[in-house]
Amino acid sequence: MGFDQDKDYLESSFLPGQGAAQPPSDPPPSRQPSYPEYSKPRKRSSVWRIFWGLLFGLSVLANVGMFLLLIGVIVFFATGQSRFYDEAVVREGPHSDKVLVVRIEGVIGDDQADYVYQQLRMARKDRNVRAVIVAVNSPGGTISGSDRIYQEILRYRQETGEPAVAFMQGMAASGGYYASVACDRIVGEPTAITGSIGVVMSYFVFEELLENKLGVQPVFLSEGEKKDWPSSFRAPREEELAYIEERLLEPAYERFVEVVQAGRSSALSPEQVRELSDGSIFVAPQALEAKLIDQVGYLDDAIGTVLSLAGLADAKVVEYRRPFSFMDMLSVQSRATLKLDRTTLYELSTPQVLYMWNAH
Repeated sequence: MGFDQDKDYLESSFLPGQGAAQPPSDPPPSRQPSYPEYSKPRKRSSVWRIFWGLLFGLSVLANVGMFLLLIGVIVFFATGQSRFYDEAVVREGPHSDKVLVVRIEGVIGDDQADYVYQQLRMARKDRNVRAVIVAVNSPGGTISGSDRIYQEILRYRQETGEPAVAFMQGMAASGGYYASVACDRIVGEPTAITGSIGVVMSYFVFEELLENKLGVQPVFLSEGEKKDWPSSFRAPREEELAYIEERLLEPAYERFVEVVQAGRSSALSPEQVRELSDGSIFVAPQALEAKLIDQVGYLDDAIGTVLSLAGLADAKVVEYRRPFSFMDMLSVQSRATLKLDRTTLYELSTPQVLYMWNAH
């Protein structure tokens, strides 16, 4: 029996009863130290990101607004201004027949003439409009504005064959009466003031204010003897006043008389019209007696008269009204601001020939 040195050594290295030696076991796994879980820090909200976001949102809204504005402009020019008026009911009645009320209010000028033009143009396009009432509450105004309104009323009557009745409210003097005689009939409220057939001209003379108060010496150069007749920088001479009366006042006055003679030919002779054309004013009962108007009454009386002329038993009475818009608000604010520009100075210094009643 051979000797195994290694085996004998292993067996002898243990005490009796312990058995054979066991191979060494694997070492226990080493524990890794535990650390708190790392979380990425949240990014702070950037002020610049908010700013650019707001800027982007505003730019989108601005582009949408510009697009809608462009569509509105296209619709405006494609369909005309008539679509920007609302139809307001003054008196209920059958929808198939309508009477349109067109209002002339305040001092008559180009704006008022343009308004009447638009209203009557819309009335010509609306086949349901069978008659027009021209409601006047005006002391008159410019010669051109009064004459344009007169011509538009005549044109409406001639092109449509429909009647028009003038209804005088608080005042229908001078240019207000000028426009009224274009209608088939004239009805005036009992307290309405009318008449004032004539022409007035006024302007300012600044000579004493400039020289004596402000120490300003105006210099005005002209070529032509009558080029600066009359001038606001000096008192007028008799020759100048006679010239202005001949060239401006008399033609305007004769035009007024001719218009009244044509409009009131069924009630007044040319001689009677000229006798009444001295600038006198009348309240409605006096005007009726003088045959300047046809009836004293109120709006319902004017409606009854125009229905009778149109051969209608009843009709819906309407007005075309333009809704108040943001642009109107801007326009009102701009007009409220006094602007001393070249146009304003020109209007203050230039004589104004008017069909207007001036109660000084």
